[in-house]
Amino acid sequence: MSNELYPAVVVQSLADAHRALAAGQPVTLVSAPGAGLYAGCGWWRAVVEAARAAYPEVPCMDILDCADGSGQALAALRIGVTRLVLWVDAPGRDAVVAIAEAQGGFVLAAPPSPALGDDNRQR
Repeated sequence: MSNELYPAVVVQSLADAHRALAAGQPVTLVSAPGAGLYAGCGWWRAVVEAARAAYPEVPCMDILDCADGSGQALAALRIGVTRLVLWVDAPGRDAVVAIAEAQGGFVLAAPPSPALGDDNRQR
């Protein structure tokens, strides 16, 4: 699993992910801020898997934003979502970082800067 960050685009739906991948260029799909808290890690995993299945040839990585939700970050790690955003002051962040790294992923303190469009989505 590569941890190379490609240009980032914020994804709020499967349609957003499809638009980002349809361009055919390497991309980092980043969930909306705090999506791990309100949409959940299962939703994110399903969106990413469906988008990747539609565009298997496009290099892609994904990052789930869990804001300050350490519990949601741990739930994500349990289902194999290993690239996360978790705020620096989130309780238990060091443990989340250690687990993510042991699984070949990483934890960022903030999402990468979007590279595409004013609202971070390709149209």
